[in-house]
Amino acid sequence: MDKRDFAFGKVNYILLAVGMAVVVLGFLLMSGSGSTETAYDPDIFSARRIKVAPLVCLAGFVSMIYAVVYRSKAEDK
Repeated sequence: MDKRDFAFGKVNYILLAVGMAVVVLGFLLMSGSGSTETAYDPDIFSARRIKVAPLVCLAGFVSMIYAVVYRSKAEDK
């Protein structure tokens, strides 16, 4: 097959996979046990869940956008 048949190059797919892994990591950082009706769990308001995990997810989504618009210098020639 000719390289022009594919929408993305190999580097684009690698960057997309890395971005997706970062997003999954962010969602895993957000997960955890919650409060029940009988017991309150103050860990639901931890800095990891409220500050760190959303920033990790945002970084993953931004890197995926970069992977979509990335063009290698070899393709420009």
